[in-house]
Amino acid sequence: MRNIKLTLAYDGAAFHGWQIQPGVPTIQGAISDVLRKITQEQITIHGASRTDTGVHALGQVASFKTQSQLATEELQRALNALLPPAIRVVAAEEMGSDFHARWQALEKTYHYRIFRGPVVSPFEFQRVLHYPYPLDEPAMIEAAKLFEGEHDFTSFAASSGSEDTDKDRSPIRVILRSVITPYPNKQELVYEVTGRSFLRYMVRKIVGTLLDVGRGKLSVADIPALFESRDRSLSGPTAEPAGLYLVALKYPEPWKIG
Repeated sequence: MRNIKLTLAYDGAAFHGWQIQPGVPTIQGAISDVLRKITQEQITIHGASRTDTGVHALGQVASFKTQSQLATEELQRALNALLPPAIRVVAAEEMGSDFHARWQALEKTYHYRIFRGPVVSPFEFQRVLHYPYPLDEPAMIEAAKLFEGEHDFTSFAASSGSEDTDKDRSPIRVILRSVITPYPNKQELVYEVTGRSFLRYMVRKIVGTLLDVGRGKLSVADIPALFESRDRSLSGPTAEPAGLYLVALKYPEPWKIG
């Protein structure tokens, strides 16, 4: 069996997230259907991140095993010919047998785009959060740094929907980078966060909290207390998915064959 790594970019606006769900279009479902047509095999494809409904990707990574002898370049061309235009295979590589897109990922980097101009372009619709109102951007920049390090992120995550899962899931996460960068020429703020793993809705909940800092509903000094409270009702709202992008993943070694 060959082990294939795909690097993917997609516009998530028309999809109900990564994971296959009955009766609705998903990224995993679309790729699995096309791979079955190409290989004539029942393919199971694993994504590094289970992006939610409406979330986009510039550097999602997925892996699957196949007996097909198609060259990776041919496989990439075939996938792009048959997939919806909103999903593109940026690269296809053959990896060692032990590579797994999800379990071997060391770091994930997300960007969240906040458009600050008065009128959002129709070409950016469902690709940014449009917020043209006053914000204390220096306070947001200062607050963003406080999310770096190892913390209990209970206050910044949604329930999984299962009490058993929530009970067994550790809320401790390590954030390696948490930065807001203004781009005045684009009338945009971009939040960048890198971590080893994330809880459900965690990035969007952090963004909602940073926006509340910008609005003056919360202060920079409130952030440590929010960690201590372990109460998600005290942090900011969950920001809409449109502005969120999975941009990159890091793995411990190349694994590539050849």
